[in-house]
Amino acid sequence: MLLLGIDVGTSSVKVSVVDAATQQCIATAQYPETEASILSLQPGWAEQSAEDWWNFTQQAILKAHATSLYNPDAIGAIGIAYQMHGLVCINKQQKVLRNSIIWCDSRAVPYGQKAFDAIGHSKALQHLLNSPGNFTAAKLAWVKEQEPEVYDNIDKVLLPGDFIALQLTGQTTTSPSALSEGIFWDFKNDTLSNDVMQHFGFAASIIPTIQPAFSCHGSLKQPIAEALLLKAGIPVSYKAGDQPNNALSLNVLQPGEVAATAGTSGVIYAVSDSADYDALSRVNSFAHVNHSNTNKRIGVLLCINGTGILNKWLKNNFGGNSSYAQLNEAAAGITPGADGMSILPFGNGAERIFNNKLIGTQITGVDLNRHSAAHMYRAGQEGIACAFRYGLDIMRSNGITPAVIRAGNANMFLSSVFTEAFVNTTNTPVELYNNDGSVGAALGAGIGVGYYKNSAEAFSKFKPLARIEPTKAAVYNNVYAQWQQQLNKFL
Repeated sequence: MLLLGIDVGTSSVKVSVVDAATQQCIATAQYPETEASILSLQPGWAEQSAEDWWNFTQQAILKAHATSLYNPDAIGAIGIAYQMHGLVCINKQQKVLRNSIIWCDSRAVPYGQKAFDAIGHSKALQHLLNSPGNFTAAKLAWVKEQEPEVYDNIDKVLLPGDFIALQLTGQTTTSPSALSEGIFWDFKNDTLSNDVMQHFGFAASIIPTIQPAFSCHGSLKQPIAEALLLKAGIPVSYKAGDQPNNALSLNVLQPGEVAATAGTSGVIYAVSDSADYDALSRVNSFAHVNHSNTNKRIGVLLCINGTGILNKWLKNNFGGNSSYAQLNEAAAGITPGADGMSILPFGNGAERIFNNKLIGTQITGVDLNRHSAAHMYRAGQEGIACAFRYGLDIMRSNGITPAVIRAGNANMFLSSVFTEAFVNTTNTPVELYNNDGSVGAALGAGIGVGYYKNSAEAFSKFKPLARIEPTKAAVYNNVYAQWQQQLNKFL
């Protein structure tokens, strides 16, 4: 059997076809080739078209088929990963009512804070494990107040992956993991949160059918199957947000295991068996893909909005025609500390680690006689690593002390400069794996359809490519001290 994994990212949609027996990826494709745009109509706003995601998904699947590396008729299950927290509103005809308000959009912060105060901080944290903050429920509250003509026509609210599954199957479903990332889920009562729904005045009917992440979320419709050159009836047997799915793809499923990713945003994701929370909601707790009321698996998530997007900005504005590899090579020629230049990478919306404060990207310590573009590339990558250290220290204060962090050999981790800075600034070893979100989604589909008896069987051939140990922690402690000194000026 072959497994198809779809990863709906902010920059593109990537698909992978995995041989279930060998657990190896045999073909992969992404669309578009250039990074998809984010629409920002006002400062702090961020939207994308859900219809674009669906078009990208179709194009990526057909592009994978065009490799002729496999027989599409052998695909037996589909899994979907997706950018978290995005709000998709559809009407009774299953048509999209407005652009999706995506994860890095900051407009809903006041709505989440008002709900936090109204529900009561202690009760909200004990039941939701988070403040409603700037998550999906608060985004929907913004639509309700600011766009009542849209809200009145909503039949269902979906996460991005729910929307792609709907296009494939015609069915609307969601999961406790998805609802928890939207701050709709009550962990104490193991159900949809009455407190959130009542405070915002949402009808329960707008929530799709709730079922486990690993289950049948519908079967591929005949017309869509024909358009995508696939067999009708293939089950969509797994759906999860990108960070829980990234953890799955790195076989991070049990308490104490920790994953990281450094794409457009940066994340450290730790699994716990305790329904704990950060009192200030600077890091967030969600239901992991294998969570149940009787077998708690809580994903504790540190998110830094400004990560790869800073690297992209530096490349686009200072790199000319250079590739990312060339930027990395230039950065490697500069000594740690970038000769006194520091960059705070926080220009992609409000950051949870600062209680949803907008810090902005700040470039400090520039010496016009000494510094070059290469210094900026180095300072940018070190600044991102320092932001991870800042967030990891918050996680450590909540009892999470990773012995090793697993990461995919992708995105920022392709840079030796960033990887060295990350490992030594956090003083934590990193294991790199040749896996990504689309492969993880494919393996998740294999678990959901029952091809694998359990997750351990799905990752029985899982081996690291490399392990990087901290050998320059003292050097990077000095880099971090310099960086934090600059940060403190803006807090």
